[in-house]
Amino acid sequence: MKRIVTIQDLSCVGKCSLTIALPVLSALGLECCALPTAVLSTHTAFDGFARKDLTDFLAPVSAHWQSLGLQFDAIYTGYLASPAQIDFVEDFFVRFGGKHTLRFVDPVMADQGRLYTGFDDDFPVLMRKLCAHADIITPNITEACLLTGTPYRETLDEHDLRNLLEKLFALGPRTAILTGVRMQPGKMGVAAMDASGTLDVHLTQYIPAVFHGTGDLFASVCAGLLTLGHSVKEAIALASDYVVQTLHATAADPNARWYGVNYEATLPLLLRSLEKLEES
Repeated sequence: MKRIVTIQDLSCVGKCSLTIALPVLSALGLECCALPTAVLSTHTAFDGFARKDLTDFLAPVSAHWQSLGLQFDAIYTGYLASPAQIDFVEDFFVRFGGKHTLRFVDPVMADQGRLYTGFDDDFPVLMRKLCAHADIITPNITEACLLTGTPYRETLDEHDLRNLLEKLFALGPRTAILTGVRMQPGKMGVAAMDASGTLDVHLTQYIPAVFHGTGDLFASVCAGLLTLGHSVKEAIALASDYVVQTLHATAADPNARWYGVNYEATLPLLLRSLEKLEES
């Protein structure tokens, strides 16, 4: 069984970050280890949440794991709470990344044209350093614009899309995956580019509503599939389609929670899609 570690926050209520990554990656058949960067009572869309930064806890955990000789087939990072945590992850890549370890960075820091609360304008500059050490990066449009110094635009034509992906690739990753791509009316999707310059675009139905945690859901499925050995093209297609299936299931549920999507109910769909992919 392959082993993946995910480094991101734990929101105790909210269906995001580790509360999505752990069950999804485990369901895909991976041993999923967790290194929480912060613990929050809820995710940040709630008012009055409590938060505990765990920066001081990261180094002792890393030292203990190193004493045990642990290695990982993949390292997947999400929300990092501070510049110090970016530095920690860079070092973690060196300590625990073997020759064939996948380094997957979801540079969680912004959406809808602005940085999340708690991040300043220097944070994207620091995140660029981490992207340079990654095999795969998965920014949304806002994060991609911040990482590359590109003016934010909600919709992109093919020329703009290629230009933005080329700028992301120039940061140093092996493959850049851009999420939240809107190129056609009624469609939204994902685009990827690697060293060959080949552009892979997978568009799905655009659902005009706000759902929390969909980026984490996509990144977790994508990271899991890549760890299992599937191609980027296969991973972005299956992950995108699964997110849309989950959005439909959430929208159809009159008792759905406002703060997250019903991924728990759709995990069987994910596993059936994976089975079909592996049979093909």
